[in-house]
Amino acid sequence: MATSSAVSRNVPFILPIYNSSRISHLNRLNFAKNPKKIRSKPLTVASGGEQRTHSKYSNSHENSQPVSGHGLHSKFLFADPHKILSNRSVIVKSMESTSGSTSTGLQSLVFKVLHLIVSLGIILAMDKVLKKAFIAAAIKFPSALFGMFCVFTILIVLDLIVPAAATGLMNFFEPALLFIQRWLPLFYVPSLVVLPLAVKDIPAASGLKIVFIIVGGWLASLSVAGFTAIAVRKMVKTEMIPAEPMSKPSPFSSVELWTWSAIFLVSFISAFLYPTVLGTNARTCLPFLLSSTVLGYIIGSRLPSGVKNIFHPIICCALSADIAALAYGQLSSSGLNPVLGYYLTKASSNPGAGDILMGFLGSVIISFAFSMFKQRKLVKRHAAEIFTSVILATVFSLYSTALIGRLIGLEPGLTISVLPRCITVALALSIVSFFEGANSSLTAAVVVLTGLVGANFVQTTLDKFGFRDPYCSRDCNCIKCTWTGNSSTVSKGTRGSSILCNLICPYWHFRFFDLLCSSC
Repeated sequence: MATSSAVSRNVPFILPIYNSSRISHLNRLNFAKNPKKIRSKPLTVASGGEQRTHSKYSNSHENSQPVSGHGLHSKFLFADPHKILSNRSVIVKSMESTSGSTSTGLQSLVFKVLHLIVSLGIILAMDKVLKKAFIAAAIKFPSALFGMFCVFTILIVLDLIVPAAATGLMNFFEPALLFIQRWLPLFYVPSLVVLPLAVKDIPAASGLKIVFIIVGGWLASLSVAGFTAIAVRKMVKTEMIPAEPMSKPSPFSSVELWTWSAIFLVSFISAFLYPTVLGTNARTCLPFLLSSTVLGYIIGSRLPSGVKNIFHPIICCALSADIAALAYGQLSSSGLNPVLGYYLTKASSNPGAGDILMGFLGSVIISFAFSMFKQRKLVKRHAAEIFTSVILATVFSLYSTALIGRLIGLEPGLTISVLPRCITVALALSIVSFFEGANSSLTAAVVVLTGLVGANFVQTTLDKFGFRDPYCSRDCNCIKCTWTGNSSTVSKGTRGSSILCNLICPYWHFRFFDLLCSSC
């Protein structure tokens, strides 16, 4: 084999790729001590029977290039120490940027949680304070409704004087409003969960009469509301404008589903093994009954649209809680009814899962003020249709329910209990609480069942009757479907006028209630 010639190259540095950093550091030390040009000394490298010679040190940076030796894929890298330092600084900056973004994301999450707690806490505290004040003053008027009108008035005044302040107030309470909107059906479901307890003392014949009033009364009141809204619309001929878009809550994630599932399993087993570990049976059963209710709602909301038209998420929610209560009652040999009694105790000192959920009902009413404020222009523009149809339908609903109850021989106490069937649960409970002999559990159940009937059949019925006007549909939804009508309009982004209808109804219910009770 021919003797290989020594090749002298003017290169800055030679090192194997796996040891570049260490030698680069030594090279920089030597270069700092002797900045003058260093004479090249040949260094011979043998690979596969061939020799190549190159210089050991140089301060020139122009001819840096990799050299490959023949044979076993040996590779050498002529590394520039300045480039290595530059790459290291880029990596360090990248790591610092990632760490900074993680810290910022965590701080943002903590701030959002605190914002939600504060804004929601203010609404809940307002509801509790007003309720105690009204009870102390013996005022027979729904305190939450008064609070809603106060908040709405404050927003209107601020919008006239300092519009930026009204906008800031709306933005501050936005997390609480989205939370209430996202979990709204849960606050009404306890009345359905404990329905077996509410109807256990009602004769079967009376139960059939109540069902007749719910279905027949809903259909009749819907017709009156629809015809009234159409007639007024033809008279005023108000030009329709698009509604303000409403914020929509985020859908439920798989993380939430599995988290609540884990809470249910752990709390169910703990309650079974230690029935009074939290002091009382109601408190011990609260975690698994609450988590079963939430799980039913999450699963029901994830069902296909076609299935939800028949099997409403509220039904899935109530069944989930009842199944959990039944399973615990069988395993603990206590039975279903005692566990349902733990679900809704109606005692603030010993609350159950249902008491926690229904504790949000007053705050729901107060939160309606913000939705009405967002749609104030739309409500003002169509005030004639809204107020006329709501008042007439309310009067018809009250008097027709009382009349039908008397004609079919329904007991006076049960008739009073089903009179406020066309308004939201919180206000219906406030109204019947002023009268003796009323079954508040039955009232809540009738209101929710009316909402379920409307949610499943209202749009089909309106189409059959030819009520295709959007504002007619919205007014009929809220008047005849209670909270479900409000929820259905959320998906269309036009909730404000529906909420106003559902808040005008209770006022007129309250005004006419005294007149009807004596006749019942």
